[in-house]
Amino acid sequence: MSHLAAGKTAGAKEAAGLRYPSNGKTIYHRPLNRTKTAELSQSSFAYLFSEMVTYAQRRVTGIQELEKRLNLQGHPIGLKLLDLLLIREPARSQTRPLNIISLLHFIKINIWQHLFGRQADRLEKSSNPDTPDEYMIVDNEPLVNAYVSVPREMSQLNCAAFVAGIIEGVCDGAAFPARVTAHSVGGKEEGEMWPGKTVFLVKFQPEVLEREALIGRA
Repeated sequence: MSHLAAGKTAGAKEAAGLRYPSNGKTIYHRPLNRTKTAELSQSSFAYLFSEMVTYAQRRVTGIQELEKRLNLQGHPIGLKLLDLLLIREPARSQTRPLNIISLLHFIKINIWQHLFGRQADRLEKSSNPDTPDEYMIVDNEPLVNAYVSVPREMSQLNCAAFVAGIIEGVCDGAAFPARVTAHSVGGKEEGEMWPGKTVFLVKFQPEVLEREALIGRA
């Protein structure tokens, strides 16, 4: 009887624990849509994002404060997206980025592919010797700006500050603290190929560069 009781106790503990399917896939491996090829309607996204901008615009005193609010909206998404994409990686390649370049390539390729269905257009390092902590991710046509009509008096506004917040969240979650801002660099002249071109300026904290230097010497 004692053996039977022990068996029942062990079975109860097993049943109470987290069950893993035989193929090793958990709920975190499943896409949010019903099929992997399904995509969110752009009109639905445009409506939701416009509501987010309207919400952030309440009681702001200027463009900088509005962009800061959009940045704060994107930051927690970046924190969670980093863990989600890493856990979906095969076990052999399930490692966090260990240096600045691998992190930025992860953002340029994996993060952009997951969010926008394509890679970012370019990744650059600042050529100014006084700013070795600055890197730039270039997107010629940010999706978040595709359906945003900016009034003339707010021409300096770039709603891609939301995406900058996502990038900042990914950097912070990977233990590479940085400040990320979005800057419009596309010309408004007629015939301009990329009028909405945006540069995401990633400025890492001094301790990140110190760590990079130590790793490089090791």
